[in-house]
Amino acid sequence: MLKTRSKSSAVKAKKSPVRATISSMRKAWFGVGFLSLFVNVLMLTGPLYMLQVYDRVITSQSMSTLIVLSILMVAMYGFMGLMDFLRTRILVRIGNYVEAELSAPIFKSWLAQGVRGERGAAQRPLQNLAVLKRFLTGPAPTTFFDIPWTPIYIGVIFMIDWTLGVFAIIGALIVLCIAIIAEMRTRNKETDSQSARSNSQVFTQKVYSNSEAILSMGMVDDMAKRWHRIKNAGNASDLSASDIAGGATAVSKAFRMFLQSAILGLGAALAVQQIISPGAMIAGSIILGRALAPIQMVIGQWRSYIQTKSAYRDLNSFYASLPEDVEKLSLPQPTGIVSVKNLSAGPPSAKKATLKGLNFDLVPGDGLCVLGHSGSGKSSLARLLVGIWMPQMGSVRLDGATLDQWENTEIGRHIGYLPQTVELFDGTVGENISRFQSNIAPESIIRAAQIAGIHEFILSMPDGYNTKLGAGGIVLSVGQVQRVALARAVFGDPCLVVLDEPNSNLDAQGDKALNAAIQYMRGQNKTVIIISHRPTAMAAVNKVLVLRSGEQEKFGLREDVLNNGNRVPPTKTMAQIQRLQAQARQKQQRLQTAQQAPAARPNPYQTQQA
Repeated sequence: MLKTRSKSSAVKAKKSPVRATISSMRKAWFGVGFLSLFVNVLMLTGPLYMLQVYDRVITSQSMSTLIVLSILMVAMYGFMGLMDFLRTRILVRIGNYVEAELSAPIFKSWLAQGVRGERGAAQRPLQNLAVLKRFLTGPAPTTFFDIPWTPIYIGVIFMIDWTLGVFAIIGALIVLCIAIIAEMRTRNKETDSQSARSNSQVFTQKVYSNSEAILSMGMVDDMAKRWHRIKNAGNASDLSASDIAGGATAVSKAFRMFLQSAILGLGAALAVQQIISPGAMIAGSIILGRALAPIQMVIGQWRSYIQTKSAYRDLNSFYASLPEDVEKLSLPQPTGIVSVKNLSAGPPSAKKATLKGLNFDLVPGDGLCVLGHSGSGKSSLARLLVGIWMPQMGSVRLDGATLDQWENTEIGRHIGYLPQTVELFDGTVGENISRFQSNIAPESIIRAAQIAGIHEFILSMPDGYNTKLGAGGIVLSVGQVQRVALARAVFGDPCLVVLDEPNSNLDAQGDKALNAAIQYMRGQNKTVIIISHRPTAMAAVNKVLVLRSGEQEKFGLREDVLNNGNRVPPTKTMAQIQRLQAQARQKQQRLQTAQQAPAARPNPYQTQQA
């Protein structure tokens, strides 16, 4: 039975998941508050000790009293240090818990949004989560727990003498005004600075990903100048915000030290008039310093607070932009029946459709080659067929169900996709082929490599399937990367395989291996869709789809489309295709024979290349 959210769950879903996660640690927050109670009460140890030393020990000259008071003072400070240590540990664990709870769903949602538009990438939710964690595990939260004790400390000063209490209130209000002015003056500047830093990071990522073109065409100096302009746009706001925050911190610190000395002088005047004792004079100065310390800490942490507030707001906006998460029924394993009806779609951020009115059907065992000029919508169709983009009108169905009816992870196991731009990840060759799944049988990895015709090449690497790629590993050519990515696409026997320009960087041998792989997958009743400009790509397919300006011009059996459309050179090219077909069938027969005779080759790593 299909499970859907109740109305109460839907209402809860509208609330901030970030706030809900932080609030879920309610007991931990109460624990921090309870420990802060002990810490702040024990902060009075110093003033009380000084009061007793001046008013009792010095007047009585009793060493035993001094020893007892000192022992008691040491014990109370030790207990205070323990309480402070415990609340810091709790805050660190709160930050780690919030990150652990939010990181996985944020990463998945951010990754999904990244291919459907630029909103997720622009908001940079993972960086915002890191900012939130740093704030929760830093000194700022303890400061906010200590601020409520400022009026209590001032009340204690009033108990010593009302004149000192009035002086403390005036000083606290002045320090508070400094904090408010600093916040008002830095608010917009900090926002502008964060926006400029984000733009600079996005620009540098684009430059780095296109470093080959920039270096080869002598664009380095121009790109560097442009980067400096973008970077310097935020430096002015960042410098101004830093100056204001630093100035407010310096002024508040100097003023707090002045207040401590001034209240000491005022207390001395009252002590001379015998209104208060010398011990009360010293205690009042210490307590005032402690009362103003949290306010000064807030001023010092204000930039961190503004950054965290912005990160918190952006995380909430990110969640609000996501579609409501509804549990989906687990559907039967698809067989590869593809049905495209009245399909009109385009990039998620585009208002105008790049594909219009596409209609075609494929059954298991079909091989479709999509032809068309650049800009005709071939890659857009590939993204729609694998569920990266969603249709604006019409539907793409796999075994009768639209792709959004499956959970992304579940349907992904049944789809193989080779994008036009291919990159492998840091890890071993075997991990890249297996899509980084854990507890995978080695035979399944080897089988995918054999289908892609790259098994022998992998064995020739320094460590075979355990050869590391990426940082600290070997560097593959573009064609080799494409062939490893092809093995990744066919891993796990997916029922639908979509290959976008899979032979763009392949040589003749790679082309033959690709066609053999397509023939083999079709022989296994897999549906294969290939997008390519090369006529040799049609050697292993039985159907052709021709696109022109985003519209379906022709669709049907390969021979019918080619004979009626004259879209490839006739005699010579068709002869080449027929020859490649014969070679592909021979390779397929050798591969099947090799798989059916395991006893002749007990070591799978010595399997003859198919």
